[in-house]
Amino acid sequence: MKEEIKRRLQKNEYWQRCLYMLFFIVIYGASKFVVFALMVFQFVTLILTGNLNEQLLKFSQNLSTYLYQITIFLTYNSDQLPFPFSAWPNGTPDWVTIPIDLSEL
Repeated sequence: MKEEIKRRLQKNEYWQRCLYMLFFIVIYGASKFVVFALMVFQFVTLILTGNLNEQLLKFSQNLSTYLYQITIFLTYNSDQLPFPFSAWPNGTPDWVTIPIDLSEL
């Protein structure tokens, strides 16, 4: 049993993934401030103009998808490394469709 654990501890792939995970945990934590700033800016824009900023909505969706990709990587549901090791996401994840009706705002 101890030999098996020792072999696993010596695998470089495990330690490499650990370093990637630490990197993405830092990015995930820093992104909370970006999400908060986006939320405040959209709220102020809505109050001042009566409309949401469409470009910011698209960026927010892409950022949300990126955070989703980080989450599934950190929870071992995916082995694909998120941005900057792959392309920046564009839109929602493949299986998620969220209808947005801005006319009710």
